[in-house]
Amino acid sequence: MNEQAAQLAAARRDWQLYHTLSEELLKFISQEDIDEFLSLTQQRTALVERMKKNPQTEAYRKTAECQALIEKIKPLDMQLIYKAKSWLNKSRRQNATVHAYDLTAAINPIGNLFNKRY
Repeated sequence: MNEQAAQLAAARRDWQLYHTLSEELLKFISQEDIDEFLSLTQQRTALVERMKKNPQTEAYRKTAECQALIEKIKPLDMQLIYKAKSWLNKSRRQNATVHAYDLTAAINPIGNLFNKRY
């Protein structure tokens, strides 16, 4: 097998792995397993960097096989974006609630109500 064919085969494997990682990302964000989600995100980012370095990635991308795979990936990516934004908004609300509670406790601690002498 010549180098070009080997690079094309690697591009095919990388696109399939990208699809698999996208499915796994969706699974873990749905389970709100953020640590695993972030780990997979790093893996997928490294994969994209590897794909960019392969000169045959673009050639493979133009094939019907890859186009069919991309059509499977697109809805996964849309769901990932939606779920990640939703999780982030939920996390921000929870953080704001905790912060508001901390401020309320610092300004008017309940303990002081019971410790006053009348």
